[in-house]
Amino acid sequence: MTRPTTKTQLLEAMTTERHRLESLLQTLTPDQMTQAGACGEWSVKDVLAHLLAWEHMVVGWYQAGARGETVKTPTTDLKWSETPILNRRIYERYKDVPLNEIQAQFAASYVTTRTVLESIPEAELVTPHTYAWTNTSTLLSYFVSCTASHYHWAYDEIRKWLKALPRAV
Repeated sequence: MTRPTTKTQLLEAMTTERHRLESLLQTLTPDQMTQAGACGEWSVKDVLAHLLAWEHMVVGWYQAGARGETVKTPTTDLKWSETPILNRRIYERYKDVPLNEIQAQFAASYVTTRTVLESIPEAELVTPHTYAWTNTSTLLSYFVSCTASHYHWAYDEIRKWLKALPRAV
């Protein structure tokens, strides 16, 4: 995937990568969706929860920043070097949530994230230092990482796992 540098490119990449991921998900049974091991110990359901949590975070960072609040990323108590701790927390938070609820939240989160992204002026997305919390990065780069690039990663992880599964005789 070529890294988007404009709002239009990001929206197109989101559409493409999300469709690709959802097409793959449609081939899975509920048992496959909840089977551990798709990505480390995570099931596909856990991967979807991970994606929706990161979508929530990027939208929350943006909205807090737009209100003029001080934003600490990735969380108030963790640094970027501690992302594995954050990802573990996300896993723990969602691991017992039923598949159908995760699927509904996953769908709703995408709609919300896309709607928010569409409302942000291009200049805010691509101009560094628009928000203090983005440091030298652009807001766009945060949205890319939490959406299109993340969908691409999830697709690759799930596809790799499916290829490694024993084939039925």
